[in-house]
Amino acid sequence: MTISPIQSSSQPDASSIAVENLVGNKHLSEQQKIAEASRQFEAIMLRQILSESQKPVITSEFTDNSTAAGIYQDYVTNTLADSMSKAGTLGLAKIFEQQLTHPAPKTGAMTSKAAALSAFEKAVTHVGTKKTLHFQSPHP
Repeated sequence: MTISPIQSSSQPDASSIAVENLVGNKHLSEQQKIAEASRQFEAIMLRQILSESQKPVITSEFTDNSTAAGIYQDYVTNTLADSMSKAGTLGLAKIFEQQLTHPAPKTGAMTSKAAALSAFEKAVTHVGTKKTLHFQSPHP
């Protein structure tokens, strides 16, 4: 039995790059960065919606509040949100991408695209600590 070597693509897959490293990645075009940032933002929003929808309305003795159940539920929520955002059926990522790629006049040191990506990166960093979305303008 012969096994052929895995062919590496010349261009990395944007979905395999962490959002913190997306802006500084030199192997991706600006359009790919915007598309992946939009998709990941959609996934964050879906995670929040799904996690809220899975909370029990009425607690009972049959509700499993164990640590293991919480870990499993988080895993299922994250996987479902990522799958839904990668499928693109919801369409929020496309709307975000259109908003970010709309040509705008350059203002100050940052373009509107760079400012939006920078704000997104700050929001994702903030989400990791507080689990809520707060946006701050990158301009003083």
